[in-house]
Amino acid sequence: MSGALFILNLSCLITLSLFIGLLGVSSYVEKERRAVWISLGLFLFNLLFWAHFFFRTDPVSQVLNVALLAGLGIFTVLSLARFFPDPLEKRDMAEATLYDERDNMFARNNLAKHPELLEAYHRMRPENRSTDQQIHKKPDFGSPEQFFHDDHTTAVYLSAFEYLESTIPCSDGPPNEIKQPVDPESMTRTIMETVAFYGGCDTGIIDLEPYHFYSHRGRHARAWGEQTDRDYHSAIVIIVPMRVEMLKQAPTACVIQESAQKYVEAAKISNIVAGYLRSFGYRARAHNDANYDTLCVPLAVESGLGELGRMGIFMHKIHGPCVRIAVVTTDLALPPTESDRDPSMDAFCRICKKCADNCPSGSITHDEEQVSRGFRHWSIDQEKCFSYWKTVGSDCGLCIGVCPYTKPDTLLHKLVRWYISRNTLNQKIALFMDDLLYGRRMNIPKTNPDSIFNP
Repeated sequence: MSGALFILNLSCLITLSLFIGLLGVSSYVEKERRAVWISLGLFLFNLLFWAHFFFRTDPVSQVLNVALLAGLGIFTVLSLARFFPDPLEKRDMAEATLYDERDNMFARNNLAKHPELLEAYHRMRPENRSTDQQIHKKPDFGSPEQFFHDDHTTAVYLSAFEYLESTIPCSDGPPNEIKQPVDPESMTRTIMETVAFYGGCDTGIIDLEPYHFYSHRGRHARAWGEQTDRDYHSAIVIIVPMRVEMLKQAPTACVIQESAQKYVEAAKISNIVAGYLRSFGYRARAHNDANYDTLCVPLAVESGLGELGRMGIFMHKIHGPCVRIAVVTTDLALPPTESDRDPSMDAFCRICKKCADNCPSGSITHDEEQVSRGFRHWSIDQEKCFSYWKTVGSDCGLCIGVCPYTKPDTLLHKLVRWYISRNTLNQKIALFMDDLLYGRRMNIPKTNPDSIFNP
C-alpha cells in the first residue's frame, strides 16, 4: 500500500470512527438504547472494513480501495453542495381570509359549559353539530376515565392552566399616559435580550397583516363572538423550547405537564414584554395560551423563525416542533427580523411523513398541502386529533415526539441539521439513518412512566 493510500484510509477510519463514537455517546446520554446498539455495531463494522484494506495488498483489493476512496470523495463534494431543485414558492396570502376562533376545537369543546352559545354556534355551523356532540360525550381533561390520568399529578397541570387563566388581565392594560421617544433598534435589542433572559430561545418581529388575527373571539364565553382588536402595527414572536425527553414519552401525561409548564413560561415572558412596552406609552397586548387574538404559527413562520410542518404546527429551525409560542402585539413600529425562507425544512417535511405514519388518530395527511381560506398550507383533521386528546387525557404530542427535528441541541444534532440543510440527497440519507437508529414507528406506552416529571 502506498503512503498516500495509507494516509487516506487512516483519515477515513479516524473520521468515521469519531462520528460514530459521537453518535453512540449522544445516543447513550439521550437514553436511546436502540441507537446505542446500532452505533456499536457500526463502529465495529467500520474498524473491520478499513482493516481489510490495511492488511490486504493484492491488486484487486488495491483497485477496490482506490475506487471506494474516489467514490467517497465525490459523495463528500455532493454532500457539501446546496441544491433544492423544486422549492415551493412563498405562500400567496393576498386572498387569505381570517380564521374564526369559534371554529377552533378548544372553543367548541368549551361550549359544552354554555348551552346558549353552543346552540348559537350550531345555528351558524350546523355541519359541526354531530361531531361536537360526540366529542362533548368524551371525558373532559382531568377525568379519571382518561387513559393516562394520574391521581397524584393530574391536578398539577390543571392548576397550571387555572393559573394561566388568572394571568389574562396581565396581558393587556392602558399604556403610560406619557409616550416616551424610543429608538426602535435599541428597543428591539432589549426585547430580545429580555426574552432570552426569562427563558425564551428565539424571537422574531413582523409587521402585522389582517390575516394574522382571528376574525372573532371564541375561547371564552365573556367575549364569545366579539371581533378581535387588530389595531396594532408589529408583532413580537416568542419561542419557548420544550424538553425533548418529556415529548419522547408521548402521548402519556408527561406531554400535557410539559405543555402546561411551557405555556406558563411563555405567558410570563409575553406579559413582561407587553408591560415593558406599555411603560413607554405604547399599546401592547400579550397573546398566550387560551388568550389569543392572533394566529401564532403564521407569525412565527413569516418572521423567519422556522417553517410550517406537515402536522399543522410550527417547526422551529433548531428545536423543530418541540416548542411553544407566545406573541406580543404593539402599535410601536419595530424593525422586522430577517424572513428569507429556508427551503430545506419544507423539503424534508415533504419526504419524511413520520408524523403522519405515527398519528394514532389519523389526523395528519400523507398528501400535499391543500388550499383553504384562500392559501396553500398544511392542516390536520382537528376533530379527530382533539377527540383522541380527550380519550388519552393529554395533548398527545406523538407527532412532535417522532419528528426527526425533535432532538437535543447537541453537537451531533447540530451537524445533522447542517447536513440536511444542504440538499435533498442528504435529506434522504438522514431520514434513512433516523429510521434505522430510532425506528420508523414509535410504540405507544400502555402506562405513564414511573416518574411523570422526570422520565
